[in-house]
Amino acid sequence: MVLIFAETWNGHFKKSTFEAVRYGAQCATSQGSKAVAIVVGPCAPPVESLGAYGATHVIHLHGSDRFEPFAFAAAIAAVAKEHDATHIIVSGTANGKALAGVLASKASASAISNITALPTGFAPLTVQRSAFSSKGIEVCVSDARCTVMVLVPNALGAGAAGSDTAQVEDRHISFEGKSHPGDAQVASGSIPLPEAERVISAGRGMKGPENWGMIEELATVLQAGTACSKPVSDIGWRPHSEHVGQTGIQINPQLYIAIGISGAIQHLAGVSGSKTIVVINNDPEAPFFKAADYGIIGDAFDVVPRLTQALKAYLSN
Repeated sequence: MVLIFAETWNGHFKKSTFEAVRYGAQCATSQGSKAVAIVVGPCAPPVESLGAYGATHVIHLHGSDRFEPFAFAAAIAAVAKEHDATHIIVSGTANGKALAGVLASKASASAISNITALPTGFAPLTVQRSAFSSKGIEVCVSDARCTVMVLVPNALGAGAAGSDTAQVEDRHISFEGKSHPGDAQVASGSIPLPEAERVISAGRGMKGPENWGMIEELATVLQAGTACSKPVSDIGWRPHSEHVGQTGIQINPQLYIAIGISGAIQHLAGVSGSKTIVVINNDPEAPFFKAADYGIIGDAFDVVPRLTQALKAYLSN
């Protein structure tokens, strides 16, 4: 059996959850097994809707309203052992990464992170993962009885949803070690960066935090997440939760627009998985232009407002 952790965000399924369920269902089909999703805590959408992405069953655990990795790991591991799960699928979000190591320990499982493709074999499990800041590909092999598989968000796609509904089993359990409301930090923002389809990012070329209004306006028009370079978060212009790069959040959006960012190798390591990169910079020698699909050489304070207005006009038609 393949068990999938169906993560929620403010009581709703995350986009990466559908991707994880679809991935788990494909793994289950390849082995002639079944895909079971596990939901923890409150969830507004009907949990049986995960059947549209291939889950045959959903186990809904009630009793916790906040994410706590140790408590969640213990509960999920208990279900995995109960059903003799061979694979546990987790999306590589911030919560997923926090959960994976603890879950592997409690489930007596091996763990493979940064997975970017479906397995090429299951006896033993053989799968590709990204390595060296997404510059290389490793082939990992696990002959463990159970393996925790952590997927790179946005790398695989959720696939077309069907109309099937899954059978639901509700369980009310006690979560030992649950944290108090003040113990956990909840990421702000309406679009979590690891699963954003579009990201608008800016650097020191913005000259100060007071100029970020035009970045946020462009992001609003494109329904995008906002991000920044490491120097910007280090000097406090923007929160560290928006820092993308080798030592920050690694993202794989369909569109990444970098404004006033030179493109140091550490920054590129965190955004190289972007499908399309657009760079706006007034320095024609900026390294970022070498990695860009499209580049605009110009002053951000001139280019960005004009781009925003042009997009507003286009989208209003």
